[in-house]
Amino acid sequence: MRRAQVRWLARALALMVACLWLLGGCASSPPSAFYTLTAMAESPAGENRAIQGGQLAVGLGPVTFPRFLDRPQVVQRQGGNQLSVDEFHRWGGSLDDDFLRVFSENLAQLLQTSRVVVFPSELRMRLDFRVMAEVVAFEAGPSNQALLKVRWAVIDPFSEQVLSMREDSYRQSLPADAGVSQQVAGLSAALADFSRDVADELRRLPKPKPKPNQTEQAAT
Repeated sequence: MRRAQVRWLARALALMVACLWLLGGCASSPPSAFYTLTAMAESPAGENRAIQGGQLAVGLGPVTFPRFLDRPQVVQRQGGNQLSVDEFHRWGGSLDDDFLRVFSENLAQLLQTSRVVVFPSELRMRLDFRVMAEVVAFEAGPSNQALLKVRWAVIDPFSEQVLSMREDSYRQSLPADAGVSQQVAGLSAALADFSRDVADELRRLPKPKPKPNQTEQAAT
């Protein structure tokens, strides 16, 4: 056999081995798992009739997140300055959209109102309050806990003045061997605690009133 043919066969065999190795690696890769945050449980039948109307009209947003959380993968903290990103554990959508969706559902349940608007929105409605937030941390950490740390404010929708401003941290204990599903459930519970504090603050504050020269607040 000529040397050229030998070299060609050797290259072909090497290519076949590489392809088989790649195929074997792909075949052994685990399937991706997708997660969503969950809202608070609805009130028992007969206790949530007021949610069809309600007294308060609330606008939510913007809610901002750290850039390192702006990714499809679920981010876990391994230590003080180390993060872990697993390609096979992903959010079902974007984390910020999911956070706002659940936040709005929680507030609708707690305030018994259907008048909760997530910004931006095409719905034009006069608001009583607007809630803005900056999420500082939203992650499962090495200390067996799910953590939500958030700076937030309640805004007068007419004057855009700050009526209340706070920074709070919410922690949910997790088992030492908690999987990602349990961690996401812990994050959902931390978000529920945050929602309760926001609802309590909105109930406490007197409703702002527009000045005579101010038009109705419209959601944009």
